[in-house]
Amino acid sequence: MADRKNFEAVRKDIVKLLHKPDYDDGSAGPVLVRLAWHSAGTYDLETDTGGSNGAGMRYEAEGGDPANAGLEHARVFLEPVKEAHPWITYSDLWTLAGVVAIEEMGGPSISWKGGRTDFVDDSKIPPRGRLPDAAQGAEHLRFIFYRMGFNDQEIVALSGAHNLGRCHIDRSGFEGAWVNNPTRFSNQYFRFLLSLQWKKKTLSNGVEQYINFDEDTETELMMLPTDIALTQDKEFRKWVELYARDKDRFFEDFSKAFARLIELGIKRDSESKIVNIDKEKGGYHSAPKKSSESRALSEIKFGKPKKSGDMELLHNETEEIKAK
Repeated sequence: MADRKNFEAVRKDIVKLLHKPDYDDGSAGPVLVRLAWHSAGTYDLETDTGGSNGAGMRYEAEGGDPANAGLEHARVFLEPVKEAHPWITYSDLWTLAGVVAIEEMGGPSISWKGGRTDFVDDSKIPPRGRLPDAAQGAEHLRFIFYRMGFNDQEIVALSGAHNLGRCHIDRSGFEGAWVNNPTRFSNQYFRFLLSLQWKKKTLSNGVEQYINFDEDTETELMMLPTDIALTQDKEFRKWVELYARDKDRFFEDFSKAFARLIELGIKRDSESKIVNIDKEKGGYHSAPKKSSESRALSEIKFGKPKKSGDMELLHNETEEIKAK
């Protein structure tokens, strides 16, 4: 029987599955990073709900959220690892996979600790609407990331994960890669943000994004509205400029921020054991859900600014949780 503490064996099996010739750019790495990020990015500091504990995407209420479209591929890729190491929880597996993928794609080493538990049902899944909307601007980014406890510098550092992977029109509504080599972690994303000319383009679904077309190589790269917002906001831009010229500083700051991200919502004792594990009675407040139903892609209003009522709804839900 496998050693319950043998996370190194899990790491090795994750490395083996990264090469996927028939998947995006030949690698599962970027989508595994996105899985880790989305599994943790639901955290709310005020109510101490959401975060990387629980593996809520196993349930329709979270897995069916349009913001998580496409992550079923990442979960399927990791199933053979789960089968080989049934002792590991999904919440540990998903976060570890993101860390391993970043490191294997040339990124920095990232601190990771195990011990997470998986939800026993979907009653503690946080409400939808906590993940970033890429069609928005700087104000929205701060609303989302400040809620988790991050500052401006960490927002920009974490945005550097856009060095990896690509967007799909049938998932996020956007299309294309940010950089030339989307399976290699670097600071090219920041350099391109500043050095290339980005023109607005409206896709067939009505979504607006920014593109740069290189006529010599006939290569088109893209940026999201939230990416461009990093260059238009004075406080964000100074970090973009720093990371564009200093790769080592970017790697250092990203490593710290990502390590924080995957620990959101987790409380550990002096021996690093998690003390707010989820059992039948749980260690969390139960966050109300907007809906347990997923929406068809055609029903999603891409590229439209969030109504102030959406922000108010999230605020009201937060107040309800705090009152419990």
